[in-house]
Amino acid sequence: MEIKFLELLQKLHNPLFDFLMTIITTLGNGGIIWIAIGVFFLLQKNPKEKRLASTIFIALIIFAIIGLVVLKPIIARPRPCWVVDVNLLISNPRDYSFPSGHTGSSFAATTVIYNYNKKWGIYAGIFASVIAFSRLYHFVHYPTDILGGLILGIACGVAAIKITNFFKNA
Repeated sequence: MEIKFLELLQKLHNPLFDFLMTIITTLGNGGIIWIAIGVFFLLQKNPKEKRLASTIFIALIIFAIIGLVVLKPIIARPRPCWVVDVNLLISNPRDYSFPSGHTGSSFAATTVIYNYNKKWGIYAGIFASVIAFSRLYHFVHYPTDILGGLILGIACGVAAIKITNFFKNA
């Protein structure tokens, strides 16, 4: 059923979407866009924005450990592009599929940003959703990989907020 959904999405391909989705998915590689946003906030003078940056970094680290180091190799789910022969527009990923690292890191950072500033968080959430969609568009994740990354990312963001608040109040 998930493969059928991904095959349906292939009908959306056109030169403009291919170009945009490739840029968007690349921005999510290694959580680079969220790291860059964290660095931006870290360089601000406002202590609240520095705390936001620290919390983003903590959320990304928690997600990387749980999602990428622990869960991906244990679950070892093959990617859909390994199961179905498709013409990929991006490099064929070498790691396993579940959970989606792009989605998890995006929603970990988004959860933190939303906690500090609702308006920025809404924009971050829209962008995180487009990054997640780009992984489906590129046929490198199943919908349940995206859902797993989203849930784990939010949980990691919440954990990072709790950790930061604990040390802020200690």
